[in-house]
Amino acid sequence: MLTIDWFLLIGTLLFIAFYGVWKNQDHSSIKSYIKGDNKARWWTVGLSVMATQASAITFLSTPGQAYNEGMGFVQFYFGLPFAMLIICLFFLPVYQKLNVYTAYEFLESRFDLKTRTLTAILFLIQRGLAAGITIYAPAIILSVALGWDLKILVVLIGFIVIFYTLIGGTNAVNVTQKQQMIIIIIGLISAFWIALIKMPENIDFSKALKLASYNEKLNILDFSLDLNSRYTFWSGITGGLFLALSYFGTDQSQVQRYLSGKSLKESQMGLIMNGFLKVPFQFFILLLGVIVFVFYQYETPPIHFNSKNIIEIKKSNFSNDYFQVEKEYELTQDKKHELLLNPMFFENDQLKKDYLKLELDNKKQKEKVNNLILKNNKDASINDKDYVFITFIINHLPNGIIGLLLAVIFAAAMSSTASELNALSATTLIDLYKRHTPNLSENHYVNMAKLFTLIWGIIAIVFAYNGNLFENLIQLVNIIGSIFYGTILGIFLIAIFFKKIDSNPVFFAAIISEFLIIYCYLFEEFGYLWLNVIGAVLTITIAYLLQEIQNISKKNLAK
Repeated sequence: MLTIDWFLLIGTLLFIAFYGVWKNQDHSSIKSYIKGDNKARWWTVGLSVMATQASAITFLSTPGQAYNEGMGFVQFYFGLPFAMLIICLFFLPVYQKLNVYTAYEFLESRFDLKTRTLTAILFLIQRGLAAGITIYAPAIILSVALGWDLKILVVLIGFIVIFYTLIGGTNAVNVTQKQQMIIIIIGLISAFWIALIKMPENIDFSKALKLASYNEKLNILDFSLDLNSRYTFWSGITGGLFLALSYFGTDQSQVQRYLSGKSLKESQMGLIMNGFLKVPFQFFILLLGVIVFVFYQYETPPIHFNSKNIIEIKKSNFSNDYFQVEKEYELTQDKKHELLLNPMFFENDQLKKDYLKLELDNKKQKEKVNNLILKNNKDASINDKDYVFITFIINHLPNGIIGLLLAVIFAAAMSSTASELNALSATTLIDLYKRHTPNLSENHYVNMAKLFTLIWGIIAIVFAYNGNLFENLIQLVNIIGSIFYGTILGIFLIAIFFKKIDSNPVFFAAIISEFLIIYCYLFEEFGYLWLNVIGAVLTITIAYLLQEIQNISKKNLAK
């Protein structure tokens, strides 16, 4: 990295932090601190909602997901636009009418205090874990790719976010997320354009897509009915719908974004904006990963993208075996390049077959290296998807753009973490602390909200400080959400649509459902997206049955 990269990176981070504080440092009431005095316009709401979901994990993991497995992951988002419409029509009007600070306040007015408290605690558990991951994910990847100290990165990201979130509250989160989304969009478009122009002169966009299709990277739709398959059209339109409903409709980190809207209409327009833009946005990020894959067909990519694993294997007793596989890999790459640069490649079926055979040989060589890594260290993570995009940035982008893309990753990490800390603080204050210690001064509650922001920030840093890389990071966040979101969504669906079910059946149904969902996940009964559907349906069904039992018991007692 040159001086210009450091200038762009450090300048961006400092600008975001100090701008957020400068614009929003005076808070005399809870409404000001948590809801931003309801000043946010629809575009601020929309960008803030997008930025909250678009964490650093999105920009590090999603291109790697497409690089390895193609565009099929976009199906995960197919249910999202429908979820936005449902939330706008049914959830938002209820929240606005009751003038709540958190989504869980509504549950007490509909059911009782214990149901509100249980749901708030479920949220705090899953979002508290996710906050640690959104710090840890970019930190570990940047530490490996750049050789920076992991623990210093965790603390740096964590305390920058704590600084402006604690002082500025919801308004600081909203205004900084607008800046962050602008930086993110500019950075991603720059990476996409540079990947294209750095390919051989005769390879234009259409030929790049054609080569990607040879490798089945453009297979977007999967209509199979396999419940164990993670990404299909059906799991996206159902499981994705339920996950999006729960995330955007009941997760305080998102609800708080649109509760700060200037009016019901402004909040609804912000959510509709997100519904229209989210799928194309994720499609573009996945397409960026596919373009990086095509770029690496003409350049020799690392045989394994996690450089830490390679350094360790080179120092091990398996180093000779590794160097032998690496030599075979490079020879295969040279043959592949020779075929791809043949002017007749795209018109000759035999050349295409020869190329695909060499590509298969490359995959086998990569598997050999993965096996060697595991032989050397059985606890090592051989999943290197999360390192693909950062490796491309560091090794192939020009100086200046490197700094910009690193700023994108940091900005995204800060954006999601800020929303999470803001929401964790609000939920702890409103649903637990203030509910049980009412009638204190506004200034006291504002100070407690700041204290809770600090506490949750430190918890997230501690979790990230001791974290471990687990499969693909974007999947990990979605898995954690899916374990809890179905149950939470079931509670809210009952509250809004099933008026004859009261508090006790819902409370006990939620507990039973959560245990069953954890069982399903631990024993891998279903792909994790289906857990959202199952959790919601289980909660509603069990609550209905318990309500019927309760009604029968009351009738018998009346006799």
